[in-house]
Amino acid sequence: MITGKSWGCSSSIFKNSNCEFHRISIQKNGYCSKHKHEYKYNLFYVEKGILLVYIWKNDYKLCDCTIIKTGEKTIVKPNEYHMFEASEDTIAYEIYYTESISDDIIRETCGGIK
Repeated sequence: MITGKSWGCSSSIFKNSNCEFHRISIQKNGYCSKHKHEYKYNLFYVEKGILLVYIWKNDYKLCDCTIIKTGEKTIVKPNEYHMFEASEDTIAYEIYYTESISDDIIRETCGGIK
């Protein structure tokens, strides 16, 4: 589903109770609201363009600005106010997820080449 935004549009690719995956198209100089997610991480990955991600850190009183370009990513932790701005027309992916156990795989066999 595609949703229009004041800065461009967002297209939901996948969503369940632990993860959301969106493709976002942001017009040059477009920016989102300053906001936070209480429980979810927010990962941004740029397919094409340049995205400035502003993060108001909880450990100190400054705002960090991370500039991510094509093929780069950055992550915003839960409860950190943040916003993004595109310095040129940008296509990016926005992934929301909750903390998970990373070592949850139990192997019964090994993969290989026949």
